[in-house]
Amino acid sequence: MDAEIKNFIKVWITAITSLCYCYYIVARIPRGMMRLLFLLPIFYLFTMLPCNLNSAHLGGSTAFFLGWLGNFKLLLFAFDQGPLSPPLPKLLHFISIACLPIKLKQDPPPNTKNNKNPSHQNTPKSHNLTKVTRSLLLVIKALFLAMIIQAYEYRANLHPYVILSLYCCHTYLAVEIVLALAAAPVQAFFGFEIELQFNEPYLATSLQDFWGHRWNLMVSSILRPTVYIPIRRIAANVIGSRWAALPAIISTFIVSGLAHEVIYFYFTRVHPTWEVTWFFVLHGVCTAIEIVVKKAATNKWQLHRAISGPLTVGFVAVTGFWLFFPQLIRNGVVEKAIKEYSIFC
Repeated sequence: MDAEIKNFIKVWITAITSLCYCYYIVARIPRGMMRLLFLLPIFYLFTMLPCNLNSAHLGGSTAFFLGWLGNFKLLLFAFDQGPLSPPLPKLLHFISIACLPIKLKQDPPPNTKNNKNPSHQNTPKSHNLTKVTRSLLLVIKALFLAMIIQAYEYRANLHPYVILSLYCCHTYLAVEIVLALAAAPVQAFFGFEIELQFNEPYLATSLQDFWGHRWNLMVSSILRPTVYIPIRRIAANVIGSRWAALPAIISTFIVSGLAHEVIYFYFTRVHPTWEVTWFFVLHGVCTAIEIVVKKAATNKWQLHRAISGPLTVGFVAVTGFWLFFPQLIRNGVVEKAIKEYSIFC
């Protein structure tokens, strides 16, 4: 494990050095294709750096932070969009925002601060939880994760469906805690006010709510300007604005699926099986259908959250059993992650 930690340090020193190049040199180049050209070596570097790591936790988080979020943020930066767009923050701010799962919180325009604004009405109530409450919830989730890790010692006596349920909970809790731990030092040091990373996804009442407002919001915030908005704009010119959101949604899920295939390659180092891509294609299609049904059924009928909530979470879990976890289980990634906890602890 010592060699892995040394490689981890080398990878991040290289990444930080690359971001200094972006800050001091690339930022001075006019936005557009010329700046994008100067960023190509960094895209390649950020894609290859995670291959130097074999740990499920160190390698997986690095792959997500650099290979996915970092590359997408720099893609937006090439055109002066996204979280790295001018006015440029200080160097340390630039590096933190570029390579960590954080998005600075911005105050809404004055005319959107009232309850009459639709987007305000659609904001889940859990957005209003205090920092103390969120910190307490995070501690409780860490305890639940510890209990799940202990439960793995009794896997031989557990039903396979129970084990899969533990994997679902493990994935959610581990990802949320890792993202929170990655953001906490920077938030404390700089005093950043950052957007939520997760928003209690187990309380989702629809797929649109789950993926758009609750699950891994760092990914949603970066896929929206890079995929969803451009595709919706193009689709509006072809099929009209009423239905333009549907191909944009499906395209966004497809891109997310392909990005997950890359992350899975870092985990497994085997050729893709496309199962996880089909997981996201399925959810993209179902989310699009859900939106169509909602439009058709407006003011006619609506499922109570006591029904829609379990249906949503159940659908995510069942399709996860079917398409999301099999490749990780077959290639021993889950076993590797469980063993690493004993090393870290």
